[in-house]
Amino acid sequence: MGGVGHGHGHGHGHGHAAGRAEDRRRLKVVLAITATVLVVELVGAWLTGSLALLADAGHMATDAAAVVLALAASYVASRGGGPRSTFGLHRAEILAALVNALVLLGVCVYLAYAGVARLLDGGDSHLEAGPMIGFAAVGLVANLVAVVVLRGSTSGSLNMRGATNEVLADTLGSVLALAAGVVAWTTGFDRADPIASLLIAVLIAPRSWVLLRDSVAVLLELAPAGLDLDDVRHHLSHVSGVVDVHDLHAWTITSGIASLSAHVTVTDEALAARGVGPVLDDLGACLAEHFGVRHATFQVEPVSHGAHEDLGEVH
Repeated sequence: MGGVGHGHGHGHGHGHAAGRAEDRRRLKVVLAITATVLVVELVGAWLTGSLALLADAGHMATDAAAVVLALAASYVASRGGGPRSTFGLHRAEILAALVNALVLLGVCVYLAYAGVARLLDGGDSHLEAGPMIGFAAVGLVANLVAVVVLRGSTSGSLNMRGATNEVLADTLGSVLALAAGVVAWTTGFDRADPIASLLIAVLIAPRSWVLLRDSVAVLLELAPAGLDLDDVRHHLSHVSGVVDVHDLHAWTITSGIASLSAHVTVTDEALAARGVGPVLDDLGACLAEHFGVRHATFQVEPVSHGAHEDLGEVH
């Protein structure tokens, strides 16, 4: 069929699964914290009339949704692939990150609308600043605990990154709500509250955009960030016996799992002298050592075979 295929890195999947199980334990703790604080802040927003508390509660709701999504995606991704899902269901994590980002952007739009409307409203809305400070303080402490729990994850999953970033930014949101309460309580400047809610929206927006961009890049099969394909081609070309590297593709299956495929032309003499196995070993070692890529498939072709290869239209 025109060459020999070879894969590397079967052991890597086991480490990924163990990392996921640990991530799930962390996510469950954070979900319990987030759901509790969400209810507390919603009650607080209703009792105090605070838009900043409502903004923080809205953000906590997206935190909770993000954690539920992350948990569901992690469970789905842990299941083995079926006859058609040959890579397993790793992409479920990326889809969760995408949904998470879109929901957050929607929350930003609402907060911007509500905050501006409150600022433009002539009649001063009554704000219970004292209790607002108490509710915001509870939110802040809970978020700090959640950050510590999630920070311990070492899997590097885009899904976990999304959940961690959510809680980190929400910690800042709680700080802003607390600050707004203090300002309103000490100076009577109630508009500190909608101003804080707008700042919380500004906090959420760039993070949502980055998460959206990263997940779309994976779904579009773009080469992993930081992997220079010209550099990869250069290194592979210097493996003993290799005369050409073409049809080089790289993509990300899910965060932390990069894949690469290439057609490699090798001299007939090198193949006769060493055999295909050692050449494949050298190519795999080159990628693992220089680029950290362990999921690679090579099609090795003798120089004499070049005239018979149909390269197709995509190069």
